[in-house]
Amino acid sequence: MKPKELRRLSVVELQDKLRELREELFNLRFQKSIHQLENPMRIRQVKRDIARILTIMREKELQGKTS
Repeated sequence: MKPKELRRLSVVELQDKLRELREELFNLRFQKSIHQLENPMRIRQVKRDIARILTIMREKELQGKTS
């Protein structure tokens, strides 16, 4: 996902998306361990999406404190 798309989401929606991505990452790592992973680059993409969401959640938290 692009940061612009993520910034439009509410904090609750970001938390839901974060939970989904963490579950997907767990499943991808499991598939990798049993050698059934078709696209190993997907792990990298999911990890970066998780980092983007955490960054945007932190930005929103800081905006709330300064306002």
